[in-house]
Amino acid sequence: TMAQEQRSNRKILLMGKSGSGKTSMRSIIFANYIARDTQRLGATIDVEHSHVRFLGGMVLNLWDCGGQEAFMETYLESQRGHIFSNVAVLIYVFDVVSKDVQGDLQYFRNIVEAIVGNSKGAKVFCMIHKMDLVPEEQRELLFQQKQTQLQEIGDPLELTCFRTSIWDETLYRAWSCIVYSMIPNVSILEHHLNSFADICDADEVVLFERATFLVISSATRTHHLDVHRFEKISNIIKQFKLSCTKAVAAFQSMEVLNANFTAFIDTFTQNTYVMVIMSDKSIHSAATRLNISAARKHFERFIKQSSTGMECVL
Repeated sequence: TMAQEQRSNRKILLMGKSGSGKTSMRSIIFANYIARDTQRLGATIDVEHSHVRFLGGMVLNLWDCGGQEAFMETYLESQRGHIFSNVAVLIYVFDVVSKDVQGDLQYFRNIVEAIVGNSKGAKVFCMIHKMDLVPEEQRELLFQQKQTQLQEIGDPLELTCFRTSIWDETLYRAWSCIVYSMIPNVSILEHHLNSFADICDADEVVLFERATFLVISSATRTHHLDVHRFEKISNIIKQFKLSCTKAVAAFQSMEVLNANFTAFIDTFTQNTYVMVIMSDKSIHSAATRLNISAARKHFERFIKQSSTGMECVL
C-alpha cells in the first residue's frame, strides 16, 4: 500500500560537529564496539552509509554525516535538497564541552531551517553528549539549560533531548527511545507483552532487540524506583555478550536469583531476547521457562509481521 511504501522510505540523519561523538555512538550500538575501542576511530569523511538489519525485517540505512565545516557548508548549500528532503528523523549530537557553543547553536539553527523547509513532519532527537566530562553535580542544570535553548531553536519541530555518554547506560536509553519511535504497531506489541506478563504473573517483562540489545518494548506490573534499569541491563548484557564472543561462545540465556526476585533472560524470537522478572517464590522457575517457550511462536509471528518490509534511512 501507499502507507507501507512511505514507511519503507523513511530517512534519518545523524549529524553534529566534527569530534562530537557521532561515529563512536553508532559503532557502540550497531557495530559491537566497546567504549574504549572507539578512541581509534578516525573522522568521518562526507556521508558514511551503512546498512543495519534491525528486528529482522527493518533495515536501518545509516547516514553518518561528517561534521567538518567544509562538509557542513555543502550539506546546507549544494546538497540541501538531497540531504534534507523526506527526512523522518534527525539525530543531532552536541559536544557538551565544545569551545564554540554559539557556533554549534548557529549550525543547529541552520539545520533546523533546512529541515523545516524540506521535511516539516520530521522528529528531532538531540544528544547532549560527553556528559561524563561534566562534574556530576552540574550535569542536570547544564542539561536543562541546553534543552531549553534547543527547544526554542527547534520550534515548531517535535524535539526530544537526551544527556548521553559512551561510558554508561545513557547511550542505550537514548537510542532505545529513538528506535521505539520507529517501530510500527508498538502499542499492539505492548498489549501482547502485558498479556504475557499477566499469564506468567511476572513483575515485569522486557523485550530487547537481539543484535543491539536496545529495549523494544516492556510491560510493568509492579512499581520500581530505578527508572533507568532497562538501559543499565542493556549495557551489562551487551558487554557480557561481547565477552562471550571473544571466548568463542554464544550467549543464550541467564537466570539470576536473589532474596527478592528471579530474573530470566533468554533468547525469545529469531530477533529478540526477553527478560522476565518474577518475585512470587511459589512459582517454580521451570514454569516460567515453559511460559517463555510457549510464547515464542506467537511473538515470532507477530514481530515478523510488524517489521517485514520496513526500511529506515539513517
